[in-house]
Amino acid sequence: MSPRPITTVAELTAAIEADDTVVVDAWAAWCGPCRTFAPVFEAAAAAHPEVTFLKIDTEAAPELSGALRIMSIPTLMVFREGVMVYNQAGALPAAAFEQLLAQAAELDMDDVHRQVAESRAAVS
Repeated sequence: MSPRPITTVAELTAAIEADDTVVVDAWAAWCGPCRTFAPVFEAAAAAHPEVTFLKIDTEAAPELSGALRIMSIPTLMVFREGVMVYNQAGALPAAAFEQLLAQAAELDMDDVHRQVAESRAAVS
């Protein structure tokens, strides 16, 4: 399975709501590190069919990029059960990316949801 390009907030929201784990790569064609990371991202997508891999071309989807506050590319985001659990700029080597995917899969999501609820309650 290859990464699916998305261009709207609605597409991203639908994927995050529908799928347990969603990994997003924000990139641009002119970005050298983005081009270097692309094969790593595509190989991970092929190796992990249980995960949804999405690509955001920041040039083609400026509104989505703005909504996600993408300031630097490449930017990787990982969502689990609707919660963003990772958001960082920079390309990762294949081994580090695999480690990130493993760590995301191992998260205790009951604990993560509890922490999110506590954080929201503290803000209210």
